[in-house]
Amino acid sequence: MKDNNNNSRQVLLSVLGVAILVVAVVGVSFAAFSYTGEGGKENIITTGTISMEYTEGENSINLTDALPMTDELGKSLSEVNQYFDFTVNGTITGTATINYAVTAEKDGESTLPDTGVKVYLTDMDGSADSQILAPTKVSELPTTNGAEESGAPAGQYLLTTGTFNASSSHAYRLRMWVSDDYSVSGTSQVYKLRVNVYGAAAAQTQ
Repeated sequence: MKDNNNNSRQVLLSVLGVAILVVAVVGVSFAAFSYTGEGGKENIITTGTISMEYTEGENSINLTDALPMTDELGKSLSEVNQYFDFTVNGTITGTATINYAVTAEKDGESTLPDTGVKVYLTDMDGSADSQILAPTKVSELPTTNGAEESGAPAGQYLLTTGTFNASSSHAYRLRMWVSDDYSVSGTSQVYKLRVNVYGAAAAQTQ
C-alpha cells in the first residue's frame, strides 16, 4: 500500500509539474510578439507611360500575443520582425504627375480591437527614420472615401499620401504595437494589417 501511495504521489507531482511548466510557457509566449509578412503584391497601376509599383512582395504586418507598451518604446522598435519596411516607386516618362496613397486594411482574423492597437509610420529615405504619422490608434486613422486623387477605394485606413513629378522612389517603415491603455486578456490575440498602395495620374491642364 505504501508503494501505491508513493506512486500516486509521484504521478500527482508529475502532473502538477507539467501544469506549472505549461503555465510558465504560456506566460513567456504571451509576453513575446512578432511581425510576419504575408500576402501577395497587388498594387501595380499603369496608365499610359506612367507606372507605379509597390515593391514589397509581402504586404502585411502581423502582431501576435503582444503586451501593451508606451509610445516611446513602440517608436524605438528596431529588432528583426519588429517593423515592416516597404518602398513605393514611381516611373514617369515625359511630364506627368502621380498622386498615390498608402492605406491599410484590417485582416478578418484579427482578434484585437482597433482601439487597442497603435501604428507609427516613418520616412526611411536615406535611412532617416523620420516621423510621417505620429503614434495613432487604428480606430482614429482617417478612412478613404473613394474620391481620393490616388484612386484608393473607400473604407481603407489612410496612412499617408504622396506625389511623384518625376521618376523616383520613397522608402517607408511601419511599426505597430498594443496601446498601453488597453487591457490584454489571457487568451491569444492577433492583429494584422494589410498594406496597400494606390496611384493615379493627375489630370493634365492645357
